[in-house]
Amino acid sequence: MASEELKAALAAARAASEVIRDHYGKSPRVRLKSDASPVTEADVLSEEVIHATLSERFPGYGFHGEETGQHAISAESVWLVDPIDGTKAFVREIPFFSTQIALMRAGRLVLGVSSAPAFGEVAWAEEGGGAFLNERPLRVSAVASIADAAISAGNLRSLAGSPRWQRYGELIAGAAYTRGYGDFVHFHLLARGALDVVIESDVNILDVAALAVIVREAGGTFTDLEGRDLGLATTSALATNGALHPAVLAALTR
Repeated sequence: MASEELKAALAAARAASEVIRDHYGKSPRVRLKSDASPVTEADVLSEEVIHATLSERFPGYGFHGEETGQHAISAESVWLVDPIDGTKAFVREIPFFSTQIALMRAGRLVLGVSSAPAFGEVAWAEEGGGAFLNERPLRVSAVASIADAAISAGNLRSLAGSPRWQRYGELIAGAAYTRGYGDFVHFHLLARGALDVVIESDVNILDVAALAVIVREAGGTFTDLEGRDLGLATTSALATNGALHPAVLAALTR
């Protein structure tokens, strides 16, 4: 049975999807934030409706949003929200964008909702309750060899400029095949067993917090590229079906 927190997160994601659909495909005006990343009116409005929905039901919880900032993040329970993860895709009318809502309690990610309104997918998970995609239970693959593995990668700019780039090249040269689905897409594919490894070297915790819970509850493993648990300062992601995690981590860090 879904907790009241999960029900609230799903309701917030549904409310955000209505805002996003109203703006998608209508040439939204774009401005650049201080870090040069784009933001549109849809980003701000959808985060506002998420914040309103969650704070009404859980007024004592903290909130860390991509667009509206941090509110009471020293609270034991904090919502982590990216209203439109993939704004560049949203602006160019590519359906690979999503709403990401996670709950962190006492430093641990315990709940995640990943909603992709233009793609027709909603995935969610709660610690100990399994993971689901459009009501269907999720389970990662049982692939146990890199030679048989399907690897997807995205946001590799920082990896490309580091000594690890050569090790990444050696890793994918030994894989069954590689793709670059990016954003929420390859994490959803991993959680349902269609991919085996996802690598990203330039992310924000708000991009991956919810997805980490979903992958974990589907039986996978999710760390950063150093093998560390995720936290507010996380900047990279390594998600696997679990069986491959030690081998992939060793290949990238040796």
